[in-house]
Amino acid sequence: MAAADYYEVLDPRFARLFNGSAQVEKLFTGCRWAEGPAWFAAGRYVVWSDIPNNRMLRYDETDGSVSVFRQPSGNSNGNTVDRQGRLVTCEHSGRRVSRTEHDGSVTTIADKWKGKRLNSPNDVVVRSDGSIWFTDPSYGIDTDYEGDKAESEIGACNVYRVDPDTGDVEAVITDMVRPNGLAFSLDESLLYVVDTGRTHGEKNPAHMRVFTVGKHGKKVSGGKVFADCTAGLFDGFRLDSDGRIWTSAADGIHCYDPDGTLIGKVKVPEVTANCVFGGNKLNCLYIAGTTSLYMVRLMVNGAKTY
Repeated sequence: MAAADYYEVLDPRFARLFNGSAQVEKLFTGCRWAEGPAWFAAGRYVVWSDIPNNRMLRYDETDGSVSVFRQPSGNSNGNTVDRQGRLVTCEHSGRRVSRTEHDGSVTTIADKWKGKRLNSPNDVVVRSDGSIWFTDPSYGIDTDYEGDKAESEIGACNVYRVDPDTGDVEAVITDMVRPNGLAFSLDESLLYVVDTGRTHGEKNPAHMRVFTVGKHGKKVSGGKVFADCTAGLFDGFRLDSDGRIWTSAADGIHCYDPDGTLIGKVKVPEVTANCVFGGNKLNCLYIAGTTSLYMVRLMVNGAKTY
């Protein structure tokens, strides 16, 4: 297949980010809704979620094998790795954010706000100060497909911050319809958050917003629209070492320059939900498509922390 079958250049800045001979490789298929890949450098493997099948899978880069990492998984969705190398997971049916400790035990990080149960945590990121930031839309309680159908106790879908010292959970963004993927800029002065509210009304948002992080790293302000999705919905995303955003969409992975320009796409034959940079040089982009895990080798490296 030609390069045009895998990449779409919308701006000259995108052309140098890929090698035309590098294909988008399908590593595994058989999921119902693949989500939330997280890269573990020490073991050279990716852990990702298969939400409706209530399991987490593990791809071993050293031999290409795939195995079940955890089942049941609390209908896990988004995952990340904290600065100590521990897995942090958003669970739909668990209605919590959990952390897998080095000994394999699982700790609840957050499951309530003001005494009320969370909806269904969706995506999560750990800041360099140890604080944990996560989104809490209602997808896991809307139906039984991705979790357990239930009424929202909070009555809203917010973005939360968990204090690393006290464990207190604070709502930091309360004006989104369905907050979804999130990530900090390289210097952590900005917080990008996707709103997939379009799933709950055609007039609702299908965009990514950008917020300014306060000097103490506990509050955010602003929230202007950074980009509108041009194909379906954004979901999860990651940044590369130059601050570009690589985000999921209906037709693959869209790449945005920090100035907000859509400069190109990595084409994937399924609707994509999330991605993560991996490999020993962080130049392999692992992509969670609807039923499959894909990978493409790029000419750019991922940011070392998310």
